[in-house]
Amino acid sequence: MAIDIQAVKGTQDTLPRDSYKIRFLEQTIADIAIKYGFGEIRTPVFEYTELFSRSVGSTTDVVQKEMYTFEDRAGRSITLRPEGTAGAMRAFLEHGLYNEPMPQKVFYFTSCYRYEKPQAGRLREFHQFGAESFGTESPAADAEIIGLANEVFDFLGIKNLSLQLNSIGCPQCREKYHRALKDYFKIEQSELCGTCVDRLQKNPMRILDCKSPVCSQIAKDAPKMIDYLCEACNDHFDIVQKYLKEMCIEYEINPSIVRGLDYYTKTVFEFVSDEIGAQGTVCGGGRYDGLAEEIGGVHTPSLGFAMGMERLMLLIDAQNIELPREENCNLYIATTGEKASLKAAQIAADLRSEGVFVLFDVVGRSIKAQMKYAGKIGALYTVVIGDDEIKSGQAKLKNMETGDLQDIKVESIADDFSSIAMQDTVEKLSLDSNFDGIDLGSLLGGNL
Repeated sequence: MAIDIQAVKGTQDTLPRDSYKIRFLEQTIADIAIKYGFGEIRTPVFEYTELFSRSVGSTTDVVQKEMYTFEDRAGRSITLRPEGTAGAMRAFLEHGLYNEPMPQKVFYFTSCYRYEKPQAGRLREFHQFGAESFGTESPAADAEIIGLANEVFDFLGIKNLSLQLNSIGCPQCREKYHRALKDYFKIEQSELCGTCVDRLQKNPMRILDCKSPVCSQIAKDAPKMIDYLCEACNDHFDIVQKYLKEMCIEYEINPSIVRGLDYYTKTVFEFVSDEIGAQGTVCGGGRYDGLAEEIGGVHTPSLGFAMGMERLMLLIDAQNIELPREENCNLYIATTGEKASLKAAQIAADLRSEGVFVLFDVVGRSIKAQMKYAGKIGALYTVVIGDDEIKSGQAKLKNMETGDLQDIKVESIADDFSSIAMQDTVEKLSLDSNFDGIDLGSLLGGNL
């Protein structure tokens, strides 16, 4: 029955039929990140507003329009995190990780909150996988973190992604670039949207990121940051590209990439798809060498990226990529009577302690309804226990795929089930023409 209260606009529920996909993705991505030397970090869902206004940038849309900000009972301004990097950097500084061996490399899965117009791939509550490498200015680190994101996509079998690369320089070379942008856009100032007119004075690079068709058209012929790089930034960018070529990672230079947050410097990049509509950027990141100082910490050259989990799922669905499903119920115990139900509870507890997925009736269905339910959930085996089975000490174990029945002692179901199921699997494999040299220990290393 429907209810009056619904999920808040721009948020969504993840139901059990889909949550296994999220768990698989998170575990897969975490395993890859750990292989690169990243450790997991978890930060609070809200921070003092100043953290984001100082790090993300007061002229960005995120700070000006999109943050969920409120006062707590003590009158302090609190904001739900709009992105993950600032909180991770705050934790790095607060806990003195800069005293540890560098670089400090962390990853996280986090929920973020921005008041945006909800659409496919853009929600008000969304989720990201993020990776941050603190304490390195080497271009090798830029290439490595790009390689981490690239390996995630490769492992998942995602195709037709374009890695787009740019450099937005350092504060010194950006100062010259800003002057060139102001000169360019002043000529077209009357055509710019109101937001970009304001940006023209405060941060003209933000105009390059405007989604207005008119502003985007004007920006097409604007000066390119890559032409204003100082010698150090230009050398850094060249070396990043050399590493990517050695790593056989294809890319293209896109001078229009500026990223949406002010803390970025030098290398910026995006992985872009044209298969998920307007929100085509699946992953974006870059270097932010001045962020630590911006929020009051010691100078710590750093870099990272964020990968949108909802957009990743959209892309997986668009490319019809099948993610491994969670295993079906190994054994369903159908029961009649209180004694049988108590026995089923004891058997289930014993088998679950061994890692076996086992269910028994907790609703009070008839035997017929229980067996129908076992079929619907895809149970691999069933066994019926009633007064007769309790009295005789014998029951019938049914292989639901083949329909084969075999006797099993009620008292030893917990001891015998796993070996019986494994033997059935071995026999099935032995009949498979492709069964040749398969490592059974690895193949059957799951719950059975």
